[in-house]
Amino acid sequence: MGALGPLSRPLRFLRGLLPPLNFITIHYLYFIGTCLLFAVIFWGSSTPAHSVSFTDALFLCVSAMTEAGLNTVNLSQLNTFQQVIMFLLILLGSAIWVSAFVVHVRKTAFEREFKVVVDGARGRRGRSGSRSRMRSWSLARRSTEAARDGGAAQVGEKQDSHQSDTPEMLGQEDATPYSALDGARERDQTPPARRGGPEMNGISSKTGQRLPRVDSELQQPASPPTSPVRSTHTGITFRGDTHFGRRHGSQHTRQRSSSIFSMQGVGALPTSSLQPSSPVRAEAAVGGALPPPTKSHGDVSKYFESVGGWIARNSQFQGLSEKEREKLGGCEYRAVSFLAWLVPIYFVLWQLLGCLGCAAWVAYHAAEKSRANGLNPWWVGGFNAVSAFNNSGMSLLDANMTAFQRSYYLLITMSLLILAGNTCYPIFLRLIVWCMWRTITTPYFTGAPGWEERAQTLRFLLDHPRRCYTNLFPAQHTWWLLLAVITLNGVDWAAFEILNINNATLYEALPERYRIIDGLFQAFAVRSGGFYVVSIPSLRISLQVLYVVMMYISVYPVVITMRNSNVYEERSLGIYAEDVQEGDENEVDGTKKKMASSSGSPSSSGFILRRAKTIRDHFLPTTGPNAPTQPAESNSHFVRQQLRAQLAHDAWWIVLALFLIMIIEAPHFQREPATYSVFNFLFEIVSAYGCVGISVGLPGVDYSFCGGWHTLSKLILCAVMLRGRHRGLPVAIDKAVLLPRGDGGGGWAGWAEEEDGRIRMSRTVSRGRGQGGQESV
Repeated sequence: MGALGPLSRPLRFLRGLLPPLNFITIHYLYFIGTCLLFAVIFWGSSTPAHSVSFTDALFLCVSAMTEAGLNTVNLSQLNTFQQVIMFLLILLGSAIWVSAFVVHVRKTAFEREFKVVVDGARGRRGRSGSRSRMRSWSLARRSTEAARDGGAAQVGEKQDSHQSDTPEMLGQEDATPYSALDGARERDQTPPARRGGPEMNGISSKTGQRLPRVDSELQQPASPPTSPVRSTHTGITFRGDTHFGRRHGSQHTRQRSSSIFSMQGVGALPTSSLQPSSPVRAEAAVGGALPPPTKSHGDVSKYFESVGGWIARNSQFQGLSEKEREKLGGCEYRAVSFLAWLVPIYFVLWQLLGCLGCAAWVAYHAAEKSRANGLNPWWVGGFNAVSAFNNSGMSLLDANMTAFQRSYYLLITMSLLILAGNTCYPIFLRLIVWCMWRTITTPYFTGAPGWEERAQTLRFLLDHPRRCYTNLFPAQHTWWLLLAVITLNGVDWAAFEILNINNATLYEALPERYRIIDGLFQAFAVRSGGFYVVSIPSLRISLQVLYVVMMYISVYPVVITMRNSNVYEERSLGIYAEDVQEGDENEVDGTKKKMASSSGSPSSSGFILRRAKTIRDHFLPTTGPNAPTQPAESNSHFVRQQLRAQLAHDAWWIVLALFLIMIIEAPHFQREPATYSVFNFLFEIVSAYGCVGISVGLPGVDYSFCGGWHTLSKLILCAVMLRGRHRGLPVAIDKAVLLPRGDGGGGWAGWAEEEDGRIRMSRTVSRGRGQGGQESV
């Protein structure tokens, strides 16, 4: 940079404005680069040459890659090669495809880290053995020379003076573990109560024995005074809450926080990082070591032996030593390796079976509808199946799914594909893992070699899925997602049937026996699928308004669940919950016992009531004079924070796009105010931003409403689709997208978990002190 002379300072300034290289920025680069590349190929392969403008080629590629599904030209008019490009882009832009690629990258990174750990251990053992042999050879040589000179007494003195250099002592010295939590051997300079790992609880990570009490002023083991003489120690002393650790990288974080492009994720602080934050914030309020785990914490011993570790909020493992962090990394690696083949199999089998089922049905029952557009029926059925699974909404037929509005089999099959590829994907995936775990824990597999470890891997994945994968959630989050899917789809279905009563425009060509299945399919498609089984302008305007709302919140159930279950949710938001204290646990247990005794037998509440209580306890704070004590920031507080951040992230972009497009399309609005109404523009923009794909269309044509816009408006909508595709991503410091660095999968991540535990405990201590002060008053 210095060789550039006068340009070095401006280049440094521009570099500071660029976002950091993380999962989100790489995701943007992948989508933008792929769309531009395929747009050039798409445009150059038009027949006749350049019959499709480059703007339309770029729009179609972006629409297919982002799964938005809007089209500015009829897909039936494209040649077969261009249709294959659309097909490939739909696959390459799939959220499951991207997540499967991330899983394989993390698996490779784990293997590379483990290789580094193994090679380092072998190197340390080799160096230790070499030094031991050299010292032994040196002692033997000196002893021989001393004996030869008749200095037996000197030999004894030399052996005594070098007793600390014997192989046994050297082995103990070299066996001191390297800590990835504080990053170097100067860990021993840090007071035990301030270290990551079991030392926080007064337990040695090496011996497992209780550590001596450390004085907070001199940081030396406390001992009873032996004389009234004052210490002559004149060195620099530190406060008990002083933190010793590495500082490299913190300045880098502060520089990146000034970037005009925040690429940390929706709701995440621009300065959010896994690197250690201010020691005052993390440790000063604690005033000592963390207390031992309480009943509200999870048990680590189910997965590996631990001296003093426990599981805190959102699957955070705290109080672990370096070796225990390596064991945790091994558990995560086995779970990621399992997902590395399960997710691709899920992705391939659903689409393969769906293509076969839909293509065969179209070929044997509706071939004439495909040939009317000059298309092969097998190709039409297969394309629709892939488009449904990936929630694209594109169809090679000009009439979309209105051509099949009386086909029960095709509508039900594509509805199932829509659910399996989007909102119900985490539900189906967890169901598959749970069924596999239940199967291999049966007596038939119990005791068989290798199956116990597989069962433990599946159990770890079910208990802590967000440490391994972005789209696999814990049980209570999965139940919440299922409830949200049923509720939202039920509202859409009921609204379709109720609001369209006496709608002659819609029902004059649709017999009554098909209205139920068409309404159900449209309910599944309107939130993400993008297909339309009836003409959207023929629906009641009130239903169209509801569809705008549903498209706007289409991603909310999955993305809010994803971010709320993030291991580093507190760190990304900058707010922390409190650990439940022992007294609070007793109150909670007493309340549960009272509820159980008042309800009669344990099974009287029923399965649905138990699931409702699980969802209530996780997302809604219990209030009232007889309610159990809750932390100040309950989980509902985090959900509200995530919702506010998502709404703020989405609203201004849609408003800005609508404002700019209305300026450009003002001539159209003046000529045809009914066709180019503000609501129609809003409907199209929200459909593009939500990556849904349904459109009000234009009179006399089959492509989307945006097909009649000016070039600049189409380019703005391309930006809207790209932005909307990335609103459902996890934050940058999500455990499931970070590559493991150090300690077999921890590195800074291990530090962050320990520090989060200290911050959470400091809030608990502060709350306890505040309540104690109020009671004394």
